[in-house]
Amino acid sequence: MKSFLFLFLILISLNTFSQKEKPMNYRRFDERTLHFGFMLGFNSASFTAYPVEDAYAQFGLKSLIINSQPGGQVGIVSTLKLGTPVVRLRFLPTLSFQERAIEYSYTNPDPTETFDLKTEERVNSTNLDFPLMFQFRTLRFNNFASYVLLGGQYSIDLQSQQDASQSFIDPFIKIKKHDFQGQVGGGVEFFAAYFKFGIELKYSHGFMNSFIQDNTPSSKPIDMLYNRVWWVSFIFEG
Repeated sequence: MKSFLFLFLILISLNTFSQKEKPMNYRRFDERTLHFGFMLGFNSASFTAYPVEDAYAQFGLKSLIINSQPGGQVGIVSTLKLGTPVVRLRFLPTLSFQERAIEYSYTNPDPTETFDLKTEERVNSTNLDFPLMFQFRTLRFNNFASYVLLGGQYSIDLQSQQDASQSFIDPFIKIKKHDFQGQVGGGVEFFAAYFKFGIELKYSHGFMNSFIQDNTPSSKPIDMLYNRVWWVSFIFEG
């Protein structure tokens, strides 16, 4: 994902410096106070994970690795101009589908064996996300502009099992239903004759521990889990 971000920034720079003066599409776009549109995209969800301090001594846990998994999202865009073309407020209610894989690596209790014991737990979420972002945009150059985003979001996990009865035969990781996350990002915009198309990259990270400790073999080695997600979105506004 970091290499994707680097390539994304290079493409923005090349596009900006390579454009020559040409007729502008959708000239009156910035004159309107409010714009609406829709968003489609994909995401890569993970956790920032903290095992308990003595996880190795207690459980033989050598490592706790979070493997990012792909997901998708769809949303409705509302953008409000705050008295100037370069500062806007964006509200983007989103339905997102996320998955994370938690990989445990344990020391083998058999001293004659050199390999570690590994197990994996998957955590799935179907979220209603309500991000509210400040958008700081450059002035248009021909039919192109770029911007940065700063804000946060409130999320409701519709698939959360925080109140479900735990199965000690086949235990699962419990995640809290509600979460608050900070977000930063950026994007580029291309103006067509009657609409604006944007490509956006964002990163979000939870402010609060989302993990619920219920003393199953899967949860005992874990102290805290914080949601984090990379988002790539394709936005159409009219």
